Amino acid sequence: MAEENWTSEVDSKYRLVLLAARRSKQLQKGAHPRVRSNAKKFTRIALEEAQQGELHYMPLAKELEVAE
Repeated sequence: MAEENWTSEVDSKYRLVLLAARRSKQLQKGAHPRVRSNAKKFTRIALEEAQQGELHYMPLAKELEVAE
């Protein structure tokens, strides 16, 4: 998968790996793929879902404490 094909939601390679790993586990547990794929491996299917913009996430907002 080329970097140019990343969705606008995936802002780093690290986040892509985390999303694909989590989605791969969901597929292993029986979730249905969101895209048509010839791939047999769950990780590849998860990466194709990310490439086609089918994986969405909401970043957790952390409150920053400011020392006074």
